[in-house]
Amino acid sequence: MGQKIHPTGFRLAVARNWASRWYAGNGNFASMLNEDLQARAYLKKKLKNASVGRVVIERPAKNARFTIFSSRPGVVIGKKGEDIEVLKSDLTKIMGVPVHVNIEEIRKPEVDAQLIADSITQQLEKRIMFRRAMRRSMQNAMRLGAQGIKIMSSGRLNGIEIARTEWYREGRVPLHTLRADIDYGFSEASTTYGIIGVKVWVYKGDRLADGEAPNVETVVEDEKKRRGPRRDDGRPAGRGRAKRDAQGAPSSAAPASVAKRVRTRKPEAAADDAAAAPAEKAGE
Repeated sequence: MGQKIHPTGFRLAVARNWASRWYAGNGNFASMLNEDLQARAYLKKKLKNASVGRVVIERPAKNARFTIFSSRPGVVIGKKGEDIEVLKSDLTKIMGVPVHVNIEEIRKPEVDAQLIADSITQQLEKRIMFRRAMRRSMQNAMRLGAQGIKIMSSGRLNGIEIARTEWYREGRVPLHTLRADIDYGFSEASTTYGIIGVKVWVYKGDRLADGEAPNVETVVEDEKKRRGPRRDDGRPAGRGRAKRDAQGAPSSAAPASVAKRVRTRKPEAAADDAAAAPAEKAGE
């Protein structure tokens, strides 16, 4: 199920939050939802070159507050704040209530899934090879701290007649794990051959709930490397080595632990063997 469902919707109220945060009754819900969709479509068209990752809409007490996350906040604000004033006036007409706009900067655009998808589609529209664009984005994301990334492109890739799907993955992307922080982005490239869709999944680690302890990997006792007892000087104990003289030859005095044991026979056993030898010769 985690492979098919939308990653953000699958993790709502667990590791993700809603993009529209307001409450409406049964009579006003449809109209307010339509206003949200129109406002998002307007911002997507207006801020196409501003590298906007996501937009959060809130409605506190007959007002509307838009929080725009962008890696290029200067483009959104404009010269002396002219562009943001135009945004406020247009959004006020769409929403029908006073609008406040906040701009938040994205520090690492290379690990933001939506910005990665937008950059790949822009390269595809400039006739850059899709494999090169995908691999370059994956390398940049892994270099800046992502634990895993998966990119999938679908459509008439490189202008072929039959549409196909290709995807690449680096690292691990656990889509079934609810506590996994999976960032998802989707974008479309309008080429002369048709539309090419790009989907991006970025794994940034696990999100812990309140009061939950992080997972610590413990080493099993059997897997530990067993070593012998240590000597007084701190070195591992081992078998004694024979001493050598100044010329490097082993000395005659060997340690007691290395000296060979010589078995001595009892005198009674030696006398019995000597008496048995002539008897055998006589029998022959």
